[in-house]
Amino acid sequence: MKVENKVMPNEKQMEEFLEEGHDEPIFMVNLLKFKEKAEYPDKRETNLTGREAYAIYGKEVIGHLEKVGGKPIFGSEVTRLMLGEVEDLWDQVAIAMYPNRKAMLKMISDPDYIESAQHRVAGLAGQLNIETKLRD
Repeated sequence: MKVENKVMPNEKQMEEFLEEGHDEPIFMVNLLKFKEKAEYPDKRETNLTGREAYAIYGKEVIGHLEKVGGKPIFGSEVTRLMLGEVEDLWDQVAIAMYPNRKAMLKMISDPDYIESAQHRVAGLAGQLNIETKLRD
């Protein structure tokens, strides 16, 4: 199994995300890998680590989630791999709930969120973002 961390979805992933008919709550599982040193898109100077830059985003994203009816569910440091094998273990796990995909799209399109997301981009070396939903 090939595992490849990314910071942004590819074209096919975005097309699938934008498909109609998905109006149930989703839970996004985020497996996060941080940069050693934060690197901001605007090239600003910083002494922040990737983890510290992402922590700024993590605090700010709570308000963005609330604006669209979502909420953080869980967040924790990864301490070890219990089962299986990966070349490089993630640093943190976070789970967020959105009322539906449209709510998530609304959030990530909001100019205030886009400003906060600069810390996300600065801090992340990459991540896996796994969409899940509850089954009856």
